[in-house]
Amino acid sequence: MSQRRADGSAGDADYGAIGGVYTDYRKPDPRIGQYIIDALGDARTVLNVGAGAGAYEPADREVTAVEPSASMRAQRPAGLPPAIDAVAEKLPFPDRAFEGAMSTFSVHQWNDLWTGLRELRRVTRGPIAILTCDPERLRRFWLLDYAPEVIETEAGRYPSIDDIADGLGGHTSVVGVPIPIDCTDGFNEAYYARPERLLDPGARLSCSAWSFVDDRVHHRFAAELQHDLDDGTWDRRYGALREQATFDGSLVLVVSDPTA
Repeated sequence: MSQRRADGSAGDADYGAIGGVYTDYRKPDPRIGQYIIDALGDARTVLNVGAGAGAYEPADREVTAVEPSASMRAQRPAGLPPAIDAVAEKLPFPDRAFEGAMSTFSVHQWNDLWTGLRELRRVTRGPIAILTCDPERLRRFWLLDYAPEVIETEAGRYPSIDDIADGLGGHTSVVGVPIPIDCTDGFNEAYYARPERLLDPGARLSCSAWSFVDDRVHHRFAAELQHDLDDGTWDRRYGALREQATFDGSLVLVVSDPTA
């Protein structure tokens, strides 16, 4: 998609339509956030691209946020600075303007990944931390058995980790981020041990992949999962996850640091 939507959304998902309940379900998890803080090192000025409602922006840094969706900008808490209306592919900043940069659950929304990554590196003189999902690891999640359309949609939208690393250049590392059992950030895998939560339409709506499947998939998913929870099928297959402290899913942090 080359055109921005009515509310400014620049990717394939329309956050003007689906972003209204986002902050009710997508609350940053501090354990995940610590990975980003550690990756940013000593960077004091930090750019956040695709900033959404401000999740994971470190409170102890000077953060400049960029977010194209008006709906998402409007959900930023009062304590955070307003986000700039811009896109990753055309950042309105001079070269090397920031000591560090970050992006969380955003790169799959960029119209041109390579241009966005080049821009991110152009304006950043230090570490860049990108929290994303590895499409090669999505199929290990039990949701594949109930809504394969959602998993395949996700796998097709997220860029490969190799492409992200190549686009950033320099010294790049990839860190798997374990998902806590009580994760407060409601992306799909956050409910690996709490399947009941995905019966809530609002929880599904806060994960953009669900907006790409039709109502029949939603209804079938809810009916089949409810049935398997009621008769114990889900717990017989996956019940051990309810006692598993973390899940090694698709969540990864890609870190590029030219000073390393």
